[in-house]
Amino acid sequence: MIIELGHYALVLALATSLLQSVLPIVGAFRGDRSLMQVGTTAAMATFGLVAVSFAVLTYAHLTSDFSVKNVWENSHSLIPLIYKYSGVWGNHEGSMLLWLLILAFFSALVASFGSNLPETLKANVLAVQAWIASAFTLFLLLTSNPFARLVPAPGEGQDLNPVLQDIGLAIHPPLLYLGYVGFSVCFSFAIAALIEGRIDAAWARWVRPWTLAAWTCLTAGISMGSYWAYYELGWGGWWFWDPVENASFMPWLAGTALLHSALVMEKREALKIWTVLLAIMTFSLSLLGTFLVRSGVLTSVHAFATDPTRGVFILAILVFFIGGALSLFAFRATRLKAGGIFAPISREGALVFNNLILTTATATVLTGTLYPLVLEALTGSKISVGPPFFNMTFGLLMLPLLLAVPFGPLLAWKRGDLLGAGQRLFAAVGVGLLIGGIIYYVQHGGPIMAMFGLALGVYVICGSLTDLALRSGLGKVSGAIAFRRFKGLPRSAFGTALAHMGLGVTMIGIVGVTAFETEHVVEMKPGMTTQAGGYTVRFDGMRQGNGPNFTEESGHFTVTRDGVEVTEMWSSKRMYTARRMPTTEAGIRSFGSNQLYVSLGDAMADGGVVVRIWWKPFILCIWGGTLFMIAGGMVSLTDRRLRVGAPSRAKKQKKLVLEPAE
Repeated sequence: MIIELGHYALVLALATSLLQSVLPIVGAFRGDRSLMQVGTTAAMATFGLVAVSFAVLTYAHLTSDFSVKNVWENSHSLIPLIYKYSGVWGNHEGSMLLWLLILAFFSALVASFGSNLPETLKANVLAVQAWIASAFTLFLLLTSNPFARLVPAPGEGQDLNPVLQDIGLAIHPPLLYLGYVGFSVCFSFAIAALIEGRIDAAWARWVRPWTLAAWTCLTAGISMGSYWAYYELGWGGWWFWDPVENASFMPWLAGTALLHSALVMEKREALKIWTVLLAIMTFSLSLLGTFLVRSGVLTSVHAFATDPTRGVFILAILVFFIGGALSLFAFRATRLKAGGIFAPISREGALVFNNLILTTATATVLTGTLYPLVLEALTGSKISVGPPFFNMTFGLLMLPLLLAVPFGPLLAWKRGDLLGAGQRLFAAVGVGLLIGGIIYYVQHGGPIMAMFGLALGVYVICGSLTDLALRSGLGKVSGAIAFRRFKGLPRSAFGTALAHMGLGVTMIGIVGVTAFETEHVVEMKPGMTTQAGGYTVRFDGMRQGNGPNFTEESGHFTVTRDGVEVTEMWSSKRMYTARRMPTTEAGIRSFGSNQLYVSLGDAMADGGVVVRIWWKPFILCIWGGTLFMIAGGMVSLTDRRLRVGAPSRAKKQKKLVLEPAE
């Protein structure tokens, strides 16, 4: 009966979300406060019901109830407990239920913490959120029921996909979905604003915290997914430009542009039309990513290949929300005022430049991702767009952006001094070139452009510190006064500096590992050695072993330097007994920001084994930089200015900015 309770809760959630999708917007139109209040109550009820449904599915997995088809297909009585939990969302039906749970959670947050919003705007936002929730609840009930039963119940499950049996996959999807779905709130604010006609600085202030929270979670999700693929798949790479990776990267790029655009709108009431469009496009790209993963049009280690019915249903959702939103935008856009005017050389101008680069980069990734699919659908020809295309086009676009990043915070609003900002960055440029040259020398040469790439990363870091130093008056006032000013800076200033520093750290990691990585593919027998990164790696032999639901063959390696043992490493190949599916578990050891990476290949007839050994300088800087970005987002979210409504002076400003139709 408890399984049926979960299904019933999902049906009730559809009913409450349908009420939430209609009554509040009617109340906003009529000015009926009681109808508008239904949105808050219904949002909380929907979240509670979806949470019950998700809890029931989790219970079925934890108790290995193989009468539930979802459990039978994605679990096994012998898998560790952590993977019984992650198995809940390690499949299509369960992951969509998690998607819906997070969507309902964000709606409940708006309902709970939206007391500073105008009643009509809040009602419209909750209604739009409910439209999305209703569509995906219907999708679950009609095409992807996670509570379908099997009669008679099998005695054992088919096991969770072995590549998903990892702690990284227990963390990566929830974080990714918090980012994906979090942008739905920005989308709902945009649609509600277009419906109501309220597009002003206060609207941008309400939207910015939700954008920042979603961006931070998406950054964490993408970073965790990248590191999981790096150590779990045994390929030795940290980013493959896989279409499903791109599907998560595109909303991140658009969301980054939205963050900066909303800041301009909040401070200067400029870029209003553009910011609303970005809010729509960012969530639209999240929906596109959902379609690519769920429709079965892609074959990827990340994707859930499903039947065409599901793909058609999601495509209909995609067309309805994206098409409807863009149609409403087109109808309203001609009646919106453009907003404040500013000089090209200003902080606003720098942020516009940022937006142009980021949106162009998004379009480039979108083109490279969809072009092979469109070409195959139209002509039947199959082509692949791989890393060379993305590295060249995306890399060239990022170069001017990275050069401009430190300038933005140093320019004044409305009209700035580019020469003055450049003079303040002389030290950052000098330190960047010096450290880049030192690293290049220590690495014994390499591509000459690598030195400038490393210098660019250090320059971005130093530029971020320069902004904090100048704002605290360092060098112009006494140390005590400078420290007091430093402590008094708004938290968003620290958050911005941390995020920009993270970009520089990641840049150092990318350039370092790309330019100075070494790879050896050798056949090794016990006692044989090879060199990697100044270390000697000795193969000691193989060992057989058993896990809870797999057998494995592990290779033991001893790492020495100058004849002294430094560490030992194990690398293994596993065979999961239920699915008869092999996986590779790479051996990895960190030395500062560098890593030694050992992956086993095939066994040879003469008793040897093929081993791939990589030395990866600065590889950890890639993910270390994302940690800085995540920390920056979290610090900015604690800024009190992002937790209040419109500034008091906004009460005197004109609220509606729609011009009468000609």
